[in-house]
Amino acid sequence: MTEQIDPSGLRGQFAVVTGGGRGIGRIFARALAAAGATVAVIGRAMDDLQETIRQIETAGGRAVAAAIDVADRAQVDDGFARLESTVGSVDLLVNNAGLWGPIDDLWKVDPEDWWQTMEVHVGGTFRCCRAVLPGMVQRGAGRIVSIVSHAGVHRWPTCSAYSVSKAAVIKLMENLSFETRRQGVSVFAFHPGLMAAGLGQQAIDMRAPEGSPSARAASWIRSEFAAGRSVSPERAARFLVGVAAGDADRLSGRYLTVFDDLRALQARAEDIAEGDLLTLGLRD
Repeated sequence: MTEQIDPSGLRGQFAVVTGGGRGIGRIFARALAAAGATVAVIGRAMDDLQETIRQIETAGGRAVAAAIDVADRAQVDDGFARLESTVGSVDLLVNNAGLWGPIDDLWKVDPEDWWQTMEVHVGGTFRCCRAVLPGMVQRGAGRIVSIVSHAGVHRWPTCSAYSVSKAAVIKLMENLSFETRRQGVSVFAFHPGLMAAGLGQQAIDMRAPEGSPSARAASWIRSEFAAGRSVSPERAARFLVGVAAGDADRLSGRYLTVFDDLRALQARAEDIAEGDLLTLGLRD
């Protein structure tokens, strides 16, 4: 069960969390630092990043911050190069930076807003993976975890930018795992569940015109919370730490969710590989 994962495998490792200045990214960064990793949090707002650093250091952890917009190739390349030159080789990358994107029927949304969601989710994941992979491949070790959503494996009308971009990230991780499986690098798409943090909290707080697509999307998310179909940030963080520490390496390339039973899945790893399964469905 995810609650019993031993995080000792992260001691001495260097982890990078994108979108680490607030919300889920901050929660994940704190959990990784508590498990022994030195954590770099990156994002666009340095004030938010510094607050994450303060919280990690107050708890006795080690962390650094770098102002990087994952949608900007030059910033990603230069920023990751600086991090590796000052802190060390990146052992773990958590692609977490994200946004809701426009919410409306496809033919009504602004094309640039729609595509910007792709630039952050898909382009940002691509750029950050590309920045760390040469070193991971050379060392024959490393892990990449990209934060996705059930919206990436199920339709979500009026939220196509979010849904389609998350689907693309899931498929990108599947492809990347096959490119790196002989290089000692493990790659995952991870759905952390619906939480009262990050984009989930934004939906709870959203105020939109009654009857609008945004209001309907926010209302649905609030109903999920009311029905008890949410998870605690602590549970999601424990699961991430377990994956980051190597508890899921035999499942590289798969779409994992916070509800999965990692032990049961690991026990069936050969069957999963033989069946070439992407979504797994063994719940705890």
